[in-house]
Amino acid sequence: MRRLLLSSVLSILMATAAFAQQADHYTAMSNTAISVTGDVWMDDFSIKFENGETLEFSDLVADHFNVDGRSVPASVYRVKEPADPELQNDNQLCGSGDVTFVATWAEGEGTTAIAVFTSERAPKSNGQMCAQYSYEDPK
Repeated sequence: MRRLLLSSVLSILMATAAFAQQADHYTAMSNTAISVTGDVWMDDFSIKFENGETLEFSDLVADHFNVDGRSVPASVYRVKEPADPELQNDNQLCGSGDVTFVATWAEGEGTTAIAVFTSERAPKSNGQMCAQYSYEDPK
């Protein structure tokens, strides 16, 4: 019985370490990111927030996105189970409904923008977002 328990604990620790190694760590930079999401860990499968909440993605729906009227390389993901998680300081990720899509793009040199959406269809531009956060790129 002890051996089974020890084996289970080790499996959980190894899975957690594997996630941490695969996901990129983005450091909160904008005031909204600092006060709402904190740092995030993101890969092609999910985004994990500093308080441990996670949104899983079901698929990548676009690789370009319009930001302020200009097409940029981006990743637009459909959220597997839409939700508006409560994050830091009792703030919600969106605050106006369940998040259905997450988009990310290079905002500038060394910075990444992450925007969230509540639309039923994949967003085409940042004009449709309910919130946008800025982060320092992984080192």
